[in-house]
Amino acid sequence: MEGKMKGVTLPGGDRVEFREYDIPKPGYGQVLVRMKCSTICGSDIRCIYHEHVGEGPEGYQGVIAGHEPCGQIVEEGPGLKRFRKGDRVIIYHISGCGVCHECRQGYMISCTSPKRAAYGWQRDGGMAEYILADEKDLVALPDELSYADGAQVACGFGTVYEGIEKVGVSGNDAVLVVGLGPVGLACLMLCKAMGADKLIGIDTNEGRLKIAKDLGLADYVFLSDSHAVENVLSVTGGEGCERTFDCSASNPGRVTAIKAARRWGRICFIGEGHDVAFEPSPDLLHPQKTIYGSWVTSIWKMEDLVERLVRWNLHPDVLITHRFPLDKADEAYALMASGKCGKVAVCQDEELK
Repeated sequence: MEGKMKGVTLPGGDRVEFREYDIPKPGYGQVLVRMKCSTICGSDIRCIYHEHVGEGPEGYQGVIAGHEPCGQIVEEGPGLKRFRKGDRVIIYHISGCGVCHECRQGYMISCTSPKRAAYGWQRDGGMAEYILADEKDLVALPDELSYADGAQVACGFGTVYEGIEKVGVSGNDAVLVVGLGPVGLACLMLCKAMGADKLIGIDTNEGRLKIAKDLGLADYVFLSDSHAVENVLSVTGGEGCERTFDCSASNPGRVTAIKAARRWGRICFIGEGHDVAFEPSPDLLHPQKTIYGSWVTSIWKMEDLVERLVRWNLHPDVLITHRFPLDKADEAYALMASGKCGKVAVCQDEELK
């Protein structure tokens, strides 16, 4: 396929730049994917849109933005082993070296090679009409799921699923999620599908609390204030929650997740950035609590998650509150940065409807 395509870069300063690019040609083991949906992640806003603050794995290199891409293969390079033209695919957003210990476990997010390159960070991402991808980075998208479903699996839902798998969630557990942005809402959705006994959400934004209630994702929602822990205890018989998740990345949010956990409870930190201060003995050691850290997921767990979404008849696209065409990506990023929304998507073709 020859010709030109439109793509988006993020120069910082809350700006979006539209540029024209040659449509890339797939090489050995690569495919050209027609983008259908690319959703915006909070890390794009935190590390790139406002200013380029990331280093190393989060160091943006001025490439086409977008690390939550999903689309359809329109051209094959030589040497493909599994995927073919016409296949619907999610792109795992970190392209690892493939031979380090972490890559061999499927955790390309933790690839130790200098050749590691994340889509939308160090290599061209999904905010364009087409994306060039390595076959090894693809996850098959079943017909039962929309491209907008798949785009969210590419980062947000996959990240949450990893954290849930680490701490374990079942019908024995009351679950607290602090921070109800798209990742926190995804956490509630998946915990509910896994049979959590009671679901509680906390946020500073009343609009996001309303989304959680309107979608039936939480039994209780509370504002994040000085009474947050007390409110959680009041609806859990004074005991707290067996499993808590912080998706806020804030010091108060993380402290709430720790203090509102039940004795012997498990706490998972998913939100990126900032810091936390708590008292280890009364808050963690004496009540025998455990904190887990979790960062993205592996490609094999992404495949497991896709299978389970179909089995549970669960559709991540219900979290999308706004959809924009590519030529209005500037409006999409500005809205996502405002926080006055759920998930924001840049779509093409049928996914724009």
